Amino acid sequence: MPNPRRDDALPERMSELIADCSDIPDSLCAESAVPLARSAEPWTVNEVCLAQVDDLEAYI
Repeated sequence: MPNPRRDDALPERMSELIADCSDIPDSLCAESAVPLARSAEPWTVNEVCLAQVDDLEAYI
């Protein structure tokens, strides 16, 4: 199957790219709501986390 994307069909300038994008039908540009930001869980340090960095003071 031949590649439908040809290098000579790619836009060379930003204005060409914008013109190409303006040809996209509105039905393909459906707006979707941006999801709300979630609050992050607070940081906790347990013995396993502490053991991973226990001897790293020597590298500072």
